[in-house]
Amino acid sequence: MKKKDDKEMTFWDHLDELRGVIIHSFVAFAVCMILAFYFKKILFDHIILAPKEPDFITYRVICKIGKMLSMPSFCPDVSTFHLININLAGQFMSHITISAVAGLIIASPYIIWKFWRFVKPGLTEKERKSTRGAAMVITLLFLTGILFSYFVVVPLMVNFLGGYQVSEMVSNQIALTSYTGIVTSMTLIMGLIFEFPVVVLFLTKIGILSPKKLRKFRKHTIVIILIVAGIITPSPDVVSQLIVAFPLYALYEISLVISSRIYAQQILEAEKEEEEEQEEEATRQPAG
Repeated sequence: MKKKDDKEMTFWDHLDELRGVIIHSFVAFAVCMILAFYFKKILFDHIILAPKEPDFITYRVICKIGKMLSMPSFCPDVSTFHLININLAGQFMSHITISAVAGLIIASPYIIWKFWRFVKPGLTEKERKSTRGAAMVITLLFLTGILFSYFVVVPLMVNFLGGYQVSEMVSNQIALTSYTGIVTSMTLIMGLIFEFPVVVLFLTKIGILSPKKLRKFRKHTIVIILIVAGIITPSPDVVSQLIVAFPLYALYEISLVISSRIYAQQILEAEKEEEEEQEEEATRQPAG
């Protein structure tokens, strides 16, 4: 790896640069976390706790779709439940935890960009061209996964689990930490799942994955996605499960297309290199 002035960097230079990236990323995270902590009412009342309310945008959209299709049963029966705090420091710790998660999400574009700038100088010119805009793609996929989780997965989970009862004699009074734990963990998990195309691209480039392998396991993947969708949306409503399963399967197909293009490009490059080697060998041989 070289600096901008084309001087070769030592191991300690790399370490020093990585330290700078980590420090800048941590500062960005800390600033965003403090801002999220300060705007407590917006963070909790309008974002974190919103999916438990009957007027949440997802429920309203689903109800409108049900009315348009003349299917009143399609509208979810949103059951409200009460959140309680059972620990003395429970609300304060939840405030810190949620602020940290929000800070990480808000700062993620900057953090991803900083780490990409650190990695980029170590790539060849050809690799830089083929990965142009990689930081933006990684960021968009991560944020798309978070938005998908917040507006689709989380409301379906909260609606079903919050209203589920084994008996009418047992009322649901959910601990605040339990609710926030599900919301934040599922949101971050979906953000990482949406990075699947990037992982496939990398594994294809290093030769671990191929389009043939992805096609071979397509049926298995469909089954796994349906199982995951069933777990995420335990509601017996098949439509809700398909709403979750379809984007996940679309990610798989997008990954397959990416893998196919990378694999085809690698074959062309290998053939071109082989032809160049044959031409060089032919020029080296003495004329008959």
